[in-house]
Amino acid sequence: MERGKMAELESLETAAEHERILREIESTDTACIGPTLRSVYDGEEHARFMEKLEARIRNHDREIEKMCNFHYQGFVDSITELLKVRGEAQKLKNQVTDTNRKLQNEGKELIIAMEELKQCRLQQRNISATVDKLTLCLPVLEMYSKLREQMKSKRHYPALKTLEHLEHTYLPQVSHYRFCKIMVDNIPKLREEIKEVSMSDLKDFLESIRKHSDKIGETAMKQAQQQRNLDNIVSQHPRISGGKKSKKEVCASSDLEVKNTSPMSEQDSGILDVEDEDEDEEVPGAQDLVDFSPVYRCLHIYSVLGARETFENYYRKQRRKQARLVLQPPSNMHETLDGYRKYFNQIVGFFVVEDHILHTTQGLVNRAYIDELWEMALSKTIAALRTHSSYCSDPSLVLDLKNLIVLFADTLQGYGFPVNQLFDMLLEIRDQYSETLLKKWSGVFRNILDSDNYSPIPVINEEIYKKIVGQFPFQDAELEKQPFPKKFPFSEFVPKVYNQIKEFIYACLKFSEDLHLSSTEVDDMIRKSTNLLLTRTLSNCLQNVIKRKNVGLTELVQIIINTTHLEKSCKFLEEFITNITNVLPETVHTTKLYGTTTFKDARHAAEEEIYTNLNQKIDQFLQLADYDWMTMEPSSKASEYLVDLIGFLRSTFAVFTHLPVSSTLACFLCCPSLAPSLPTLIVWGFGKAPQSPGLTGSLLAGA
Repeated sequence: MERGKMAELESLETAAEHERILREIESTDTACIGPTLRSVYDGEEHARFMEKLEARIRNHDREIEKMCNFHYQGFVDSITELLKVRGEAQKLKNQVTDTNRKLQNEGKELIIAMEELKQCRLQQRNISATVDKLTLCLPVLEMYSKLREQMKSKRHYPALKTLEHLEHTYLPQVSHYRFCKIMVDNIPKLREEIKEVSMSDLKDFLESIRKHSDKIGETAMKQAQQQRNLDNIVSQHPRISGGKKSKKEVCASSDLEVKNTSPMSEQDSGILDVEDEDEDEEVPGAQDLVDFSPVYRCLHIYSVLGARETFENYYRKQRRKQARLVLQPPSNMHETLDGYRKYFNQIVGFFVVEDHILHTTQGLVNRAYIDELWEMALSKTIAALRTHSSYCSDPSLVLDLKNLIVLFADTLQGYGFPVNQLFDMLLEIRDQYSETLLKKWSGVFRNILDSDNYSPIPVINEEIYKKIVGQFPFQDAELEKQPFPKKFPFSEFVPKVYNQIKEFIYACLKFSEDLHLSSTEVDDMIRKSTNLLLTRTLSNCLQNVIKRKNVGLTELVQIIINTTHLEKSCKFLEEFITNITNVLPETVHTTKLYGTTTFKDARHAAEEEIYTNLNQKIDQFLQLADYDWMTMEPSSKASEYLVDLIGFLRSTFAVFTHLPVSSTLACFLCCPSLAPSLPTLIVWGFGKAPQSPGLTGSLLAGA
């Protein structure tokens, strides 16, 4: 019974649930009916539910049928009305169709215009989009075109900057275009092209300055010479009225000073004078002759590309190679001054360029690198000068070379290079210069002595007298009182030799200029060189003249007189050296002149030669003695050879009257040699023949 109740309760619950589901189905949207139906199928009573559902459908069908039956008359009326409306609707349809046809015919043009407007609007939109895109692309293309133009005009550094802007600023904005991708792919190639072209320009620059180093150096040395001339003018004329002088006036003043300080016109080199046609023109700066922009551009380009160290190493390596080429002198450099000048110009040009690079770039070259090159250049230059200057035998060329070396040193010193070793080397060349001067003056003295007539200089008027006195320091009150014409006691070679000694001193002084030597050093150098000239060169020339076979007694006597006057002039040479060096003879370590010894030795040699020649001549006369050793009657006249001998001695001794006392006594020493010659002759004659009163009388008469 309980089971029956429970079954009944379950049946009621199931019926209630089915009722709820049916209400949901009736009241719920068909899209949401799925969950409701699923609950039916999930249960086990779906058969009963289907029965209830069919029963509910039948109920609704009956209700619909009732409702239709109730409204049927209205439906019939509606159909009747609808049939009536259908005719009217057909008419309306025909009218609408006709109106539509007319509207279509009338709207074809409008449709065409609208279609055209549509196309225009589409084109306008496309154009606007294109303009927007081109607005982004045109700067890229313009920058690329600018890049190409800069590369074409070889403006590589701006081209590199343009390339940087193009890569980092413009191309990222239009990176999705194909041409931009092509540009991006070409950027490394363009960088490499700029790098190669800039390196090519650098190579051309290096080749150009190698070829034009001599011109650069020549300009720098001209500037140094002009500056030195100006410094000399300022130092000698510190107060110049009228403000600045013109360049021509400065050059004229400089020329005047050279003439005043260099009386030895024939020794004046003149190699450092600026040419006349260049005096009115401003000499450009050495750096103005060179366009350094290829170096700067290449340096900037390699710096931007991160290869600065590579560039620095390449530049220094190439310049070292060029330095070695520049420092290699030509084999015939010693033949002309132009060879030395070109050599110096190239060296100066090289270091002027390097100095400019040092001060205008940051780290391309440094002071250590420059000093290393200069040390190498200094050692090679000094070695080359030592070698080539040793071949030079012309003192004028040596002097010109010295002036050129001084200008070379001053020029480089102006750029901060140490040049003390060059001046030390000039002191070595000074000794060589002295030797070449001695050789030259040896020829000068030989010519003077060979061309001299060894006769006192005749003077016919006051002008000639003053001229000779002006050339040679001679004072004789008695000679001045004598009327014209009159004669100097010495021959022409005395003033000529004296003037040539002064010229030699001037030549020595000329070499010592601009060597930064003290007055004492210059004085010592001049005195030592002059002593060599007197004791070696002039002494040898005089000795050669005295020892010549064809020299006569008259010439020897005149040489004694000449050397006596030259000996007296030595004190004037001392004063002359003192005046030009401003070093007093009393100064400690001052070298004395040995001229008196030279002229004394020459005079003694001449006296000895006179003594020898007189004895030889007397012996020749005695050899002419011809006696009749058998005569019985003495002759009342002396022998002819004795008469000739006495006449020769009389004329010779007359010449001796012009000699100094000491020389006269030396010459008269020949007389004692004559005295023993006659007894010897008598003894020889008695030994040859028997004694006879006539022979003895003849000999005694001759004696």
